[in-house]
Amino acid sequence: MATRTTASTQRTQHSEIRERLFGHLRRNHPDACRHWFDQIEVVGMDGANLALLVTDPVRLSYLQRCCVPQFTEAACAAADRLIGVQFVSERGAPVPTAPTATNASQPAPAEALFDDRIVLSPDYVFDTFVVGPNNRLAHAAAQAVAQKPGRAYNPFFVHGGVGMGKTHLLQALCQDMLARNPAARITYISCSTFMDLFHEAVRAGRMLEFRHRFRTADMLVIDDIHFLSKHEQTQEEFFHTFNALYQSGRQVVLSSDAAPADIPDLEERLVSRFNSGLVARIDRPAYETRIAILRTKAALHDLQLPDEVPAYVAARIDSNIRELEGALARLRGLAMATGSAITLDLAKQALADGRPEGGATSGTQPTIQQIIDAVTSYYDIKLSDLMSKRRHKSVALPRQVCMWLARKHTRFSLEEIGGYFGGRDHTTVMHAVRTVGSRSQSDPALSNDVTRIEQSLQACPVAGTAGDKPVG
Repeated sequence: MATRTTASTQRTQHSEIRERLFGHLRRNHPDACRHWFDQIEVVGMDGANLALLVTDPVRLSYLQRCCVPQFTEAACAAADRLIGVQFVSERGAPVPTAPTATNASQPAPAEALFDDRIVLSPDYVFDTFVVGPNNRLAHAAAQAVAQKPGRAYNPFFVHGGVGMGKTHLLQALCQDMLARNPAARITYISCSTFMDLFHEAVRAGRMLEFRHRFRTADMLVIDDIHFLSKHEQTQEEFFHTFNALYQSGRQVVLSSDAAPADIPDLEERLVSRFNSGLVARIDRPAYETRIAILRTKAALHDLQLPDEVPAYVAARIDSNIRELEGALARLRGLAMATGSAITLDLAKQALADGRPEGGATSGTQPTIQQIIDAVTSYYDIKLSDLMSKRRHKSVALPRQVCMWLARKHTRFSLEEIGGYFGGRDHTTVMHAVRTVGSRSQSDPALSNDVTRIEQSLQACPVAGTAGDKPVG
């Protein structure tokens, strides 16, 4: 009976400590928090350490590598005393202790040339990779490679601009393959690190160790392979590494900012080998994909967003995923700093802090965003509906009015205007301009609507002269 009472008391104590610990993290380190933190358990506590159970190896590695200071601070606050944090992979596992000093009389072991721990982010899995027209082929190919390494597409080469999701895709591929085969030997590394290790191995006379490490992996994944450009010695070494892996049926996965033939000063024999497998391009995400990305990123941090907010942010930012993440971080930070709920107005304020609202090319022209705001306010419709594919009259007409006003009051081309409305082509904009132009001459109600919206635009303060970009 006493044993059951003690166990019950311990569980209650662990639950209370856990609640206070994660409450502190959410309040003081929201950037570090993830939705899967709910699965972390407190499984032990002594005078010096708090043991937290994390069964997933990638998550465990991530926490040990990136989150020890934040968790230690939170644990001290939760326990109201100095205490350390240790992440363990098994319930009942002993809490690790600090290593003892080495006997000075013993020879020091040779410094390791490699860190064998694969560095992956638990955020970068297939479940959180948003698939759209811009990346569908690359995503499908990555899944096929994870399922049948060395047999599906070898090599697999994915390319695209900065911040398009290449690293996410490569890490998702690695994690999926490890989930299927935990014993798989995967080497995931950046090209710059590969080059550094190569030069260090040459200086230290350890090329046999270097070659064994890279030529015996079940899958070699190298991010940003375009950095091989102009490095002749490293290209020579990688050429032989590639051949050794390919000839033994082992998988090679590469990413780059450019297609193989477009990488400057890359040897022709490497270009030929990179092109021998599947080359997939990732383009900029479309408007609907950007909305889905924002929602996925928000869910990862347990961030609640009203529908209007991702629609607005996606309409303002079309460059890359990192810019979207930055906007989300500014929005979350502003909400915390002001103690406010996240709303459309707060999103406008957060983005105005980070980038100018201006899209006019002269001091008196309204921006397209001001036009959109004026029209959505006048017709009392949601921004997400205006940007959607819906063709109902209640949405289609305001959308056409937006396009007509943008054509009249800005210097953007038909293609650029179409980009602001979910990537519609220039013929759609041309049709809208003609429709509103002709109808406003014969329909007094529409003419009155347009006039009143233009009057509201004249009352808008000019936000500046920096050019907005369309969201095609």
